[in-house]
Amino acid sequence: MSSSLSTRASPSGGARTKEAAASRARLAADADVAVMLNGSDLCKIKSRSWKKQRRFQLQADCFTVQYESRKASKNKSTFSMDDIEAVREGHQSKVLESSSVAPERCFTIVFRGRRSNLDLAAETAAGAQHWMSGLGKLMANMDRMGPQERHDTWIYEWFKKADKNKDERMHLKEVKNLLLMMNIQMNEHHAERLFKWADRSCSRTLEYDEFVEFYQALTQREEVRFLFRRLCQDTKNVLSASKLTTFLQDCQGELDSTEERSTFLINKHEPCEIVREQGCMTFDGFLLYLTSTDGSVFNPTHGSIHQSMREPLSHYFISSSHNTYLLQDQLRGPSSTEAYIKAFLKGCRCVELDCWDGPNEEPVIYHGYTLTSKILFRDVIQIVEKYAFKVSEYPVILSIENHCSLEQQRVMAHHMKSILKNKLLTEPVESGESKAPSPEQLKGKVLIKGKKLKRMQQPAGDVGFRAAQNGEVGEVSDEDEAAEMEDEDVRCKVKSHDTERHQNLAKELSDCIVYCCSVHFPGLGSPRHPWETSSLSEGKALKLLKDGGTELVRHNSQFMMRVYPAARRTDSSNFDPTPYWSAGYQIVALNFQTPGEEMDLYEGWWKQNGSCGLVLKPMFLRSPTSRFTPAEPQPHGYGLRSVRLKVKVISGQQLPKVANSSKGAIVDPLVRVEIHGVPTDNARLETKYIANNGFNPQWNESLSFVVTVPELALVRFVVEDHDTASRNDFVAQYTLPFSSLCRGYRHVHLLSQDGTSVAPSSLFVYIHITNIE
Repeated sequence: MSSSLSTRASPSGGARTKEAAASRARLAADADVAVMLNGSDLCKIKSRSWKKQRRFQLQADCFTVQYESRKASKNKSTFSMDDIEAVREGHQSKVLESSSVAPERCFTIVFRGRRSNLDLAAETAAGAQHWMSGLGKLMANMDRMGPQERHDTWIYEWFKKADKNKDERMHLKEVKNLLLMMNIQMNEHHAERLFKWADRSCSRTLEYDEFVEFYQALTQREEVRFLFRRLCQDTKNVLSASKLTTFLQDCQGELDSTEERSTFLINKHEPCEIVREQGCMTFDGFLLYLTSTDGSVFNPTHGSIHQSMREPLSHYFISSSHNTYLLQDQLRGPSSTEAYIKAFLKGCRCVELDCWDGPNEEPVIYHGYTLTSKILFRDVIQIVEKYAFKVSEYPVILSIENHCSLEQQRVMAHHMKSILKNKLLTEPVESGESKAPSPEQLKGKVLIKGKKLKRMQQPAGDVGFRAAQNGEVGEVSDEDEAAEMEDEDVRCKVKSHDTERHQNLAKELSDCIVYCCSVHFPGLGSPRHPWETSSLSEGKALKLLKDGGTELVRHNSQFMMRVYPAARRTDSSNFDPTPYWSAGYQIVALNFQTPGEEMDLYEGWWKQNGSCGLVLKPMFLRSPTSRFTPAEPQPHGYGLRSVRLKVKVISGQQLPKVANSSKGAIVDPLVRVEIHGVPTDNARLETKYIANNGFNPQWNESLSFVVTVPELALVRFVVEDHDTASRNDFVAQYTLPFSSLCRGYRHVHLLSQDGTSVAPSSLFVYIHITNIE
């Protein structure tokens, strides 16, 4: 027997198994959870005519729900508590709203990522309450779990998946199938040897406790053990608080760490009570620390708001969604209020509403002149009222593209005032007439971005926004996305175009607009007011960046600018947002429904300030006298300091399989590290690939980069499945701002293509950053 298998799993492993079983027993004793464990017949509703009865049942792990599928090739479907984003009661989806089922029997399960929601109806109102309450309790239980508990739950889930005959034991054949499912290519002899070692009962099967030992032997982290032994030096396999402090300061870049900090980490992560009381840490505790948020590559202090929120609004980047109502493409895709909910829950602070006349004097939202479906303006405003401030308390901008008649514009104004009430900003705040207010001053407020009556754009009084208006209607400003798109050759020519460009605007709607008055871009250097906002398509904005340079940066330090995707992107593809941020454009709007590299960068960017949807620009983008040139920034100019970034990619852990891959396929993983920022900083380097090992690949390769403007840079870790005959397949990624990068030995907790967690998949890396003189 090799030394790696000569000892049994640590006592803490068995104890954790018992704790997990006790936790499941406590959950199972709950009345609502008990109903779910027994199973219920729920009606799955997909449309007014498609309703099918299905059996839904919570599994013994109190983590997974299994239900019958209509697909002949797949008898059962499952989802886990981690897959669920929210559970909504009653008729909170269009499908259920149009059904004849009583709302008290209905509920919607909303999933993370791109998975379709489940609209369900129970046989009774009490049955629906049991499921809604039970799901809420199980999700809350998951939220309370620490990293180790989540990992133990993950192991148990694999055990249940592999136990095909449901006898609570795993035969050797089931174990071999499990290895394939877990992305492990292991020779048959070694698999059998490991199986026999773990089979303490000599029953030729593995019970759950034995399977835990099998798994622990399989996942030994020798690269971390080597590091731990080096740190311990002459001590007896424990790390003292003083040596942990030295490690935090010298290796992890936490220069202000003290022994008090080390003691806190020991108490938090060390599983052995005796060692913990001695103020020391075992290897198990050290590994738990490294795999927790404390050992993450992402700076945990950036997980909450830490930037000043008292600067003028023009000094911030603002998370913004384009054509927010769309779930798919721009020509035929469905529109849904759900898209607004998802955007708000991602911290989005600027959403778009394309408004058109609808039946029964009710305005609708859809992509005009296309076959996209329509949703009611009123319904969207109700979503804004309910969800706009669930994730972030900072202001939300409703970017309105108005194509409605005067009558329906008045209906729009009525809905906004009656539904949003005091959340709708209708009066300016005291910020002075030379600058816009700050996010702090606008907390909890909804701002309307749209066209405003010209006679109301002249400043008056202290704040420069109050003006008298006697007329009922007036001509709107010549600016909106439809007008910008007229030369894009994608939309059909509209016969009423001339009328639209000189459309009348109702005073009631104009009165709702205070700070974000939409105006046609007057050009750099032209007189402007700080409460005006201009929109440009990506192409025009990029041309302005190349032609304007420093002058554009100075302009954007004072005035609001919005950039949106070109009309040719009918497939809802996205552009790279980083060049626009480097020029100080505040509102860079992307199609949130489309995953990919661009959205990875976009979602990664907002992490640096608590994911609140607002990021303070660097000083060189806020100064009206800035000399910063985004296309060709000068190293060490205007306060810039170049750095050298070295990333040692050490190993990977439990990498996910490629989506839709064959059952026996094992990935050949490689890691690519990318820098995205100003043009001179953009770079990509990758490791070699490791054949047939997605479970615990070892690379030990160093990649080096020079970063000229770290304040504008993002770092993206990408795992791909190498393929010699075709393009590599995407496996997972993680993107974060350079400013949020932690030094030292860190774990990169990977995400799927749609940005959801694929825990416990991770990369183990070493980060070294030095200044370049």
